[in-house]
Amino acid sequence: MFLGAGAILHQTHEQSLENMGGLIHCMPKLAAIFLIGCLSISGLPPFNGFVSEWLIFQTALQTGALESGVIRSLIPTASAVLALTSALAAACFVKVYGAFLGLPRSRHVATGHEPAHLGMLAGPAWLAGLCVLLGVFPTPIIEGLNVVTGQLVGDTLPGAAALGWLWLTPVAPEVASYSAPLVLLGIFLTGWVCYQLLYRRAGLEVRRAEPWDCGFGGLNARMQYTSTAFSMPFRRIFEPVFDAQETIEEQKEGPSGFQTTRLQYQLRVSDRAWPYLYAPVARAVTWLSRRVGRLQTGNIRTYIAYSFFTLLILLWGIS
Repeated sequence: MFLGAGAILHQTHEQSLENMGGLIHCMPKLAAIFLIGCLSISGLPPFNGFVSEWLIFQTALQTGALESGVIRSLIPTASAVLALTSALAAACFVKVYGAFLGLPRSRHVATGHEPAHLGMLAGPAWLAGLCVLLGVFPTPIIEGLNVVTGQLVGDTLPGAAALGWLWLTPVAPEVASYSAPLVLLGIFLTGWVCYQLLYRRAGLEVRRAEPWDCGFGGLNARMQYTSTAFSMPFRRIFEPVFDAQETIEEQKEGPSGFQTTRLQYQLRVSDRAWPYLYAPVARAVTWLSRRVGRLQTGNIRTYIAYSFFTLLILLWGIS
């Protein structure tokens, strides 16, 4: 995701998601790689993010076997926080991928193109391939990692490959199992069946035409969703978690003020924890840095004195 964002910044020189759009048309390869990253980090099957979260939730279901009551009470809470984090991650990356959809909203994005350097695509591409590989074939990889965990903690998953490489069974086959290859096969079969039913059996033909514009005479970027608009349903759900300030300024003219001549929308979202948790720490670090910065006078004689007195203190401490 970081490498893909760097490639987009390099090709478009644009940093605001609200000014992006339509990147899937001028950067189709990068768009496909970026989509794999978004699906993986959102924890959707059959990618690696889903496997890791599924294993964590399977661990949470085994809390009854623990002896410590404190840990038994904390693990369900941590699992609930993980589920909330997954939902917020999905909201975040729905907004991020909105930069690839619709029409360009700035000149730099409209003139963008696929990266010319092979390395700018090869780097994120092989990482995206690993996301697919780790998600589709988790059992052989976990079996290989069991050697490392066995050496570090002295224990491994009891039966990760009890049913073979096709199934992942972290606890036991009768408790829970997951087969990513079968999930991937089911996705392909579902797509193929839908294609056959909708087009081949019904005799329908694909016809390309301009999108319906409701009679306005041609779509433009101002009529389409921005990245913020794509994430609006998620933002409405989790609005109590954040401090969202949404303002709409409307200017009307004409008889009885029926004609809208100007409409301005502004959204500011801030973290409620920032002023109480992070801001005091940031101010303390800044204050301490300024005090320590006074030691850097730029005078060579002062630095020699620092070294001399440090040497004296060390000699005194050793002796």
